[in-house]
Amino acid sequence: MARKIVAVSGSYRRGGTIDRAVAEVLEGAREAGAETELVNLLDKNIGFCDNCRGCCQPSGEKRGPCVKKDDMAAILDSIDSADGIVLAAPVNCFNVTAIFRRFMERMMPYAWWPWGAGAPRMRLKARRPAALITSSAMPSLAGRVATGAMRALKGTARAAGFRPAGSLFIGMSSMKREPSLTAGELKKARSLGRRLAAG
Repeated sequence: MARKIVAVSGSYRRGGTIDRAVAEVLEGAREAGAETELVNLLDKNIGFCDNCRGCCQPSGEKRGPCVKKDDMAAILDSIDSADGIVLAAPVNCFNVTAIFRRFMERMMPYAWWPWGAGAPRMRLKARRPAALITSSAMPSLAGRVATGAMRALKGTARAAGFRPAGSLFIGMSSMKREPSLTAGELKKARSLGRRLAAG
């Protein structure tokens, strides 16, 4: 049975740097025999988390139910059925985009946090692989240090039971009006996809 790789993109620019990088990762996964699915957060109805913590009360590994009736449950169902994921969002104001953070905050069902407990505990161990992708106007090395984007992507992956298995930070992405990836970035993206497909 083919492995399933699900990508979640939190970019505001259709066909931009992030979309191109995600497409390359998914193509690499398909080349290695995996089935792929793309979730573009721009196309989804995702409400804000009210922090009611109702989803955090049931015990066990299964994620808790959210009271909101929007697209988030279906997205999480896809993530739960995935063998690997791609999480991608560009840097905006020194962190991931607001649309990705809205998605990120709605990952609370993966936490067990009963009333009276001082801190939440994640329900799942991070076993499945995740590829993390972001881009920034600053050089990639500086972006990794000066922004919180990679940390946000890693935390989101671990919450859903995925371990970071590789990352791609695309620097200097604002230098051209039309986005493009270097040969090295394209090669690394394809390699990330094959790695996800291999487990």
